[in-house]
Amino acid sequence: MIKVKNIYEFLNKIAPFEKAMDFDNSGLLVGNLETDVKKILLSLDITPEICDEAKKLNANLIISHHPVIFKPFKSIDFKNSVSKLIKYEINAICAHTNLDVAEKGVNFHLASTLGLENFSPLIDSHGLPLGMIGTLDTLLRPEELALLVKNKLSCQGVRYTEGKSLISKVAVSSGSGGNLVEAAKINGADAFVTGEIKHSQILTANNLGITVIDAGHFKTENVIISPLQHTLKNQFKDLEFITSKESTDGIKYL
Repeated sequence: MIKVKNIYEFLNKIAPFEKAMDFDNSGLLVGNLETDVKKILLSLDITPEICDEAKKLNANLIISHHPVIFKPFKSIDFKNSVSKLIKYEINAICAHTNLDVAEKGVNFHLASTLGLENFSPLIDSHGLPLGMIGTLDTLLRPEELALLVKNKLSCQGVRYTEGKSLISKVAVSSGSGGNLVEAAKINGADAFVTGEIKHSQILTANNLGITVIDAGHFKTENVIISPLQHTLKNQFKDLEFITSKESTDGIKYL
């Protein structure tokens, strides 16, 4: 019987937990490594609805990107995610920033999904590979790249700015990657795709003449779930890995 520790050890090989950032909380956050695994649910987050979904599916392990425990609790409601995990006896492994910086982690699959070629890590000011930078197979206008991102990531909408040039080189940083806009420009990017960017960072991009496309935190990170499911299934062929149908950010566009 495959145990939680077997899944944990494999994840630790492809995205070492020791490489998670200091502020992060990745690893086995709820449960016991010696538990026998019945079925696994994969999701970007662990919400109360996803806990209920796991229970209905008889899944006793959830693998998520975002940590179900991030900041210390001052109180616990019986209906929150951690309470439900404990009540339902569901284990939770969360691979967050260690999966962001992994060789074939979130940013690798974001770049792949957008069709970038010859891409390599985009390094932040601390020397961390928190993005990718690569080339397009054809020159695009900012609006054309924004539409490509919207379609490739199945977004209901994206925000974008118009830089000062046609686009051949694109940098990406999943999730809250706005702080890499200057690194993108320094490395020769004509456009920068991320999931969250502050107003001040947009103004910096405008000053630098680089196009910015904000596709949303969820959409730029959810690209990891399907390939992660495939990788795990190839390793553990006798286990069932299910992608959550409840995993969404709930954002609507008018």
